[in-house]
Amino acid sequence: MKHPRNLHQDSYPLAQLVQSYPILQSHILVKPDGGSSINFANANAVKALNAALLAHYYQVELWDIPSGYLCPPVPGRADYVHYLADLLAKDNHHIVPKGKTIKGLDIGTGANVIYPIIATRSYGWQMVGSDIDPRSIKAAVAIIDSNSVLTGNINIRKQDSQQNIFTDVVKADEHFAFCMCNPPFHHSAEQAKAASQRKVQNLTKNKVKRGSHEDTQKRGNTLNFAGQSNELWCEGGELQFIQRMIAESREYASQINWFSSLVSKKDNLQHIYKSLRHQGISDVKTIEMAQGKKVSRFVAWRF
Repeated sequence: MKHPRNLHQDSYPLAQLVQSYPILQSHILVKPDGGSSINFANANAVKALNAALLAHYYQVELWDIPSGYLCPPVPGRADYVHYLADLLAKDNHHIVPKGKTIKGLDIGTGANVIYPIIATRSYGWQMVGSDIDPRSIKAAVAIIDSNSVLTGNINIRKQDSQQNIFTDVVKADEHFAFCMCNPPFHHSAEQAKAASQRKVQNLTKNKVKRGSHEDTQKRGNTLNFAGQSNELWCEGGELQFIQRMIAESREYASQINWFSSLVSKKDNLQHIYKSLRHQGISDVKTIEMAQGKKVSRFVAWRF
């Protein structure tokens, strides 16, 4: 079950989404039962759906990412933001704090800048997004500059070091209510490629017909999530990334109240808890989030 404040509770209202983002119309397919859908194995269709969701629900009218970059599902990303809001509410008389006095940091924001968009449009928070990839930085800045509802509310910073997470991003006089992160999941390019191929195979098992004809769009880059190397994998995968994040977080204990990261692999939790104990961190929360049959989670900690 999605978070109760998640705007994306039901199936996609495609007719309304097309009104908000007419480009989506060219990707609408007719299912055998007469209903409507899109081809989720087609990267352009998924990107158009994301753009439509952001236009319809968050008034972000101009959103685009470079070909081959991560195109994450908006509904699932929204859950992380709303559950973080609940975490902040526990220190605020159980009232979710809103407005520009709340500042959040999104580590590895990517070209899509999804988390800062949802956070600032849902709660009015000020957001900082960091990334190591110059093209992601350029795309994220373009999205912000093209939408007046985002301009002045989201700031993008480049991380120049592969080893640092907070260093050179968090300024000496800054304080953040929280940080969030969707770390690279895979530990190698080969593992990422194999997972991508499995995803495409699963998505194309049940083809959706447009009228009486199969959708024959060339697939080329067909991954509905795509992703560059730094978005999908790093040495040691998500476990080592989060462990580095935990170790470095001690230096920023007085500047960031809640540290948090998504944990895709449940088996990694025991190793993460051990790393947290090693740093003497006892205030730890594990928040589970459900999107249909899929269960995800994030771990949050503070000093």
